[in-house]
Amino acid sequence: MGKITVETCHIEGLKVVTPTVFGDNRGYFMETYNYNDFREAGIDQVFVQDNQSASRKGVLRGLHFQYQYPQDKLVRVIKGEVYDVAVDLREGSETYGQWFGVLLSEENKKQLFIPKNFAHGFLVLSDYAEFVYQCSDFYHPNDEGGIRYDDPDIGVEWPIPEGMELILSDKDLKQGSFQAYLEGQKGR
Repeated sequence: MGKITVETCHIEGLKVVTPTVFGDNRGYFMETYNYNDFREAGIDQVFVQDNQSASRKGVLRGLHFQYQYPQDKLVRVIKGEVYDVAVDLREGSETYGQWFGVLLSEENKKQLFIPKNFAHGFLVLSDYAEFVYQCSDFYHPNDEGGIRYDDPDIGVEWPIPEGMELILSDKDLKQGSFQAYLEGQKGR
């Protein structure tokens, strides 16, 4: 191994991945994904779709998940800085309903591996950010779900600087509570 370091957190399955960066006076080079290195580090996943978004300061996207077609995701920032959050929605998990957050930036080059059955979101802290993520399944637009970013039962501690105006999509403003999610799961 050696090309990546992998840190675990209190939620099983979530992993912060830091690639080895090879730099000199010309710039730098790094592998952002190598199946063999990831497999050796315990992330045995093939990705089938890459996505990229651009957002300005204060944009908060999430907390999103998929019902029938859950996706493993490998997320990173190529420009700017975001606070990235994953919430455990795996029934039976010891950390069900708990969240983990990490700062991802073009400077630290960290990535977050998020297994299936997690809700995911991020807050843009820099003036502008470009966010890239690989997914293990294709996007199914009718399969999306979400939970409010500020749900008190989850209690994500977003690092919102004083004076920052949050910018949310209409969809995210209308997301239901974690309690509504739990009630909906009983009917599934």
